[in-house]
Amino acid sequence: MLTLSEVTAIEGVEGDFTVSVLQKPRYVDIDKCIACGLCAQKCPKKVGDEYNENLTKRKAIYVPYSQAVPLKYAIDAENCIHFSKGKCGACETHCPSGAINFKDTAREIRLQVGSLILAPGFRAFDPSRFDHYAYLGLPDVVTSLEFERILSATGPFSGHLLRPSGMRGKKPIEKQPQKIAWLQCVGSRDINRCDNGYCSSVCCMYAVKQAVMAKEHAKSALDCVIFNMDIRTQGKDFDRYYDNARKKGVRFVHARIHTVDPVPGSADLLLRYVADDGRQQEERFDMVVLSTGLEVRPDAIALAQAAGVELDRYHFTRTDSFHPVATSRPGIYACGAFAGPKDIPQSVMEASAAACAATEALAAARHTRTRSVNIPAQRDVSREAPRIGVFVCNCGINIGGIVRVPEVAEHARTLPGVVYVEENLFTCSQDTQDKITTVIREKALNRVVVAACTPRTHEALFQETLINAGLNKYLIEMANIRNQDAWVHAENPQAATQKAKDLVRMAVANAAFSSPLQETELPVSRSALVVGAGVAGMTAALSLARHGYPVHLVEASGNLGGNARRLNKTFRDEDIAAFLTDLIRQVEAEPRLTVHLGASIQRVDGFVGNFSSVISQGDSQLTVEHGIVILALGAQESKPAEYLHGEHAAVITGLEMDELLRKQDLRVQKAQNVVFIQCVGSRNTERPYCSKVCCTHSIQSALELKTLNPEINVYILYRDIRTYGAREDLYREARRRGVLFFRYDPDEKPQVTANGKKVAVQFNDGIIGRNLLVDADILCLAAAIVPRDHQRLVQLFKVPVDSDGWLLEAHQKLQPVEFATEGVFLCGMGHYPKPIEESIAQAQAAAAKALTVLARQQIMVGGKVARIQAEWCSGCLGCIQVCPYGAITFNAEKRVAEINQALCKGCGACAAACPSEAPLLAGFSNRQIYAQIRSATSAAA
Repeated sequence: MLTLSEVTAIEGVEGDFTVSVLQKPRYVDIDKCIACGLCAQKCPKKVGDEYNENLTKRKAIYVPYSQAVPLKYAIDAENCIHFSKGKCGACETHCPSGAINFKDTAREIRLQVGSLILAPGFRAFDPSRFDHYAYLGLPDVVTSLEFERILSATGPFSGHLLRPSGMRGKKPIEKQPQKIAWLQCVGSRDINRCDNGYCSSVCCMYAVKQAVMAKEHAKSALDCVIFNMDIRTQGKDFDRYYDNARKKGVRFVHARIHTVDPVPGSADLLLRYVADDGRQQEERFDMVVLSTGLEVRPDAIALAQAAGVELDRYHFTRTDSFHPVATSRPGIYACGAFAGPKDIPQSVMEASAAACAATEALAAARHTRTRSVNIPAQRDVSREAPRIGVFVCNCGINIGGIVRVPEVAEHARTLPGVVYVEENLFTCSQDTQDKITTVIREKALNRVVVAACTPRTHEALFQETLINAGLNKYLIEMANIRNQDAWVHAENPQAATQKAKDLVRMAVANAAFSSPLQETELPVSRSALVVGAGVAGMTAALSLARHGYPVHLVEASGNLGGNARRLNKTFRDEDIAAFLTDLIRQVEAEPRLTVHLGASIQRVDGFVGNFSSVISQGDSQLTVEHGIVILALGAQESKPAEYLHGEHAAVITGLEMDELLRKQDLRVQKAQNVVFIQCVGSRNTERPYCSKVCCTHSIQSALELKTLNPEINVYILYRDIRTYGAREDLYREARRRGVLFFRYDPDEKPQVTANGKKVAVQFNDGIIGRNLLVDADILCLAAAIVPRDHQRLVQLFKVPVDSDGWLLEAHQKLQPVEFATEGVFLCGMGHYPKPIEESIAQAQAAAAKALTVLARQQIMVGGKVARIQAEWCSGCLGCIQVCPYGAITFNAEKRVAEINQALCKGCGACAAACPSEAPLLAGFSNRQIYAQIRSATSAAA
């Protein structure tokens, strides 16, 4: 990892690039720096802290933030007194490890690589150019990033919600705001004042999140108002969050605020706007948050120039919908916000997609530069008395703002077997991990308890720390004092603190009886199974095959292509049919790829690295061995049961409109009035989600109708127009060409009645306060996208779906293409509705994650799994009936149950169900559980 570095030149071609890198001097030797912070304490120079958006000061020698990687100090030479005046040197004088090196110089590095991935990120729009928001003159007008830092535990006010105006000067006054306004689309959706015509995609959702969090942080009633043109919560589960925010009292006002005015004689802020009913309103607020958009940084533009890749009109990387992470220069790829504004899940997906695309052409060179990691020998602790170390995390204010962490740490010191206790700001940070490794060695710890957040996301991290310290990775116990305590008892710090003590005491009791667990190696079947042959499935299958692995592609229908067969153009006007024809040709020509059309999966056995599936195709069956599975199951357009759909020929759906346009049908050529109704069957009680693609799709159809007949009248009735990203250009073009947009309220939906060959559509125009009536030749319904019925496949592969029927990923942000079931991955519309470029990126991401299994020779199984104590088994079959993973079979000859440790996930259902206590779950022995129970009840007593 090269920090403080920038790419200055890229020469060569795909597979053989020479990259010139300039690494700037740090003036601190990272091998000697121990991150003690003494240098910063002694440094006399204070400058604005960029990480905290200049709301606080930092020193000229600093680390950007507490979880920085590497956690090593650096000197800001532009502000350092030593470099500007030749004086000082306090950091060098007081550094205990001699890490300061004022003679450090920049150095040039040349790297030989086969491909490159550009991920330089973004910067938030600077609103200081807009004097009407008074951002520079009024301290209580802040940007969204500044407000994010205000709410953060490591921010300027330690996570307390306070007005910045009161915190200035030598005697700060801590005053909580009572009323906060968010102004959306500052620096985006605006071609008049900043030339950023695109939607930044994330601002609506982060404003909703900030409003909810602000209410949670506030110690008294807080009025939160979000002023918006449209609320664009189009992501998975985002609309639910939006609905919950409204239920919690967050107000949403359709208005774009022009000016923020100070209220004479006070620090309050005055906003004037026109409400939906046309009346002018004005409100006073304590704070105003400017929801600033995302834009490309100047140094990222310079990087693109050095790389020789093309940018679009907004300076984002120019890509196309069918190759969403490929730039204009072969061998160079881009991901994240550099390729267009997007949220975290999509950025994470694109990162994996770029890794997949970047390594396709390099597959032949795999492992040629692999280096082995030296793992310390594991210490035998089996005969040692417990020496337990307890590490209690503040997690910023997630825990420390509610739980009195010092009391919990003090309580831990009184517990039997505990020889070391420490509290940390962030126990998961790299410096704390390194410190835990050192403490384990220096204090000869043989058990570790971490009181922090959920083991679901962090246990693997702490297990790695134990491995680096020479301990068996299963000698760790986590007490979840965040999710199970601080978050659920936020209103009762006393009870939360007591519960944290109880959880830590129980964890220590468990750890005292824990023992090292072992894992065994199993070979990997280095081939893949992909289920579903739409665009996502074919893309994933091709990617895996081009990386050198045999792939079986199974499709239930008799055709390749899925929903793409019914689509015309992407939002960039690219021909989907031509792309699909070429993709199918590539699939059929790939020698490592076997296609099974009209086929189904009949049976699945095995586990990650060693699956065995039976494919049924006509009258024949084929058993295939494979190491991974990718489920690309697709979705479908629903059939509306309203607005006369299915009863009147003039009422059609979006895909049916595509077919009419594709065939140049006389109905669309002769139509004089066409009405589109959005959100038909979605964003309601039955389906509380946004189908994501419908707004763009309807506007595309409207523009095509206008191209066929410029005189046609096109009306789009909507709740919120969600043309996120560069799709906003389409929305603006539609308005320019005369497409009329009318917002409707879900409580006052349009009314449709038959009128001969036409339908009469009546709706309310909120601006003029009257009902309008259109005799429509065609009424096009933006029908909800719904998941297909995949219940049988879901059960076969033992993967979950959410309450709406979409495939449920392991973690929306951290593992967006993985299931909790190891070795099974997901992509495409079966996960959630998405446009074609996002489906392709997700397919490449799923392939990238699958490659992490296929590239291995073997996998490790065992650890926290169950085994049957044969002498206690009565053969009742109770454990087999409750095992959700099919890991238990009955040995008829021995008359006992047996557990396949590779299939067992350690859920403990068998141990709980067995009346004889024959199943023994490693890491959860009766002795450990009883010790925890005794520890829990000792507090009650």
